[in-house]
Amino acid sequence: MLQLIRYICTFLLSFCITVYYRRWAIEHSVLDIPNERSSHELPTPSGGGIAIIISFYLGITCLYFNCHVAKDVFFALLPGLVLAMIGFYDDIRKLNWLVRLTAQFLCSGIGIFFLGGMHPLFGNSLPWVWNIVALIGIVWFINLFNFMDGSDGYASMEAISISLGFWLFTGNDILALIVFSVGGFLYWNWPTAKIFMGDSGSTALGYILVIIGIYFHNASILGFSFWIIITALFWFDANITIIRRIFNKEKINQPHKKHMYQRALQGGFSHLRTLLSGLLINVLLFMICLGIYNNIFNLLTGFLMTFIILLIALKFVDWKFPFKHTYT
Repeated sequence: MLQLIRYICTFLLSFCITVYYRRWAIEHSVLDIPNERSSHELPTPSGGGIAIIISFYLGITCLYFNCHVAKDVFFALLPGLVLAMIGFYDDIRKLNWLVRLTAQFLCSGIGIFFLGGMHPLFGNSLPWVWNIVALIGIVWFINLFNFMDGSDGYASMEAISISLGFWLFTGNDILALIVFSVGGFLYWNWPTAKIFMGDSGSTALGYILVIIGIYFHNASILGFSFWIIITALFWFDANITIIRRIFNKEKINQPHKKHMYQRALQGGFSHLRTLLSGLLINVLLFMICLGIYNNIFNLLTGFLMTFIILLIALKFVDWKFPFKHTYT
């Protein structure tokens, strides 16, 4: 019962901070102004993800001092606060990309240090190689999650889906905190969004989710392969978009609207339909993980099923709005 009260308080705190922050953002013109890349039409307050981060870190601190969170994962998650502050500053005033990237690498390195490195996915040799892979992978997922925060409620839905999926396997309190802290914000971010998450929320959430995935892997609670499958909607979309842009000889650093979810919106999907479609894919990915977990089929079959689902989604979006027709 005490845990449930904590989660409800986390939800309400996130909800209320979002309300007050939204008012402040409107008064101080912290707004996302629509441009040719935007998926919204009206100026909308941005940076609301700070409500998620404040609620989550207050909650996890309470859990830690009540001995419900392991020391290594607690300290490994703390650099997410730094990323949130940097992201919040960037939401308000804009920050040089090199400063952001440097901070991301430093925070990710600190996180890996407190986790004791990343244990090899297979074999026992060259642990330093896996640490380098983890470092680059964490930074990539931080930015990937930020890239995908461009449709009402979409990144919030993904964070809740991933966390809820892992919670069903592990019952871990940290995951429940993420669900409730993001849930309080999602009420206001639900289509049509009254506030956007911004870098303060998306970068920190990306960091939190991948750190938890590595922690579960290291502690032999849940293999990292499960994390790869259950987060596949976002990393598949981001990576396949970059690969296709490279083949098109486009400038990778140039703004664009070529992600699957962006082209779905341009192809006639509403923000709500896009969100629900992503949720449906996540449910299917969770079912694949459940099948692997219960030894109904093996990991290779699970990966194959994951790619088939995502390729079908990609082909459908290509049919709705061809890749070459979007703004570059």
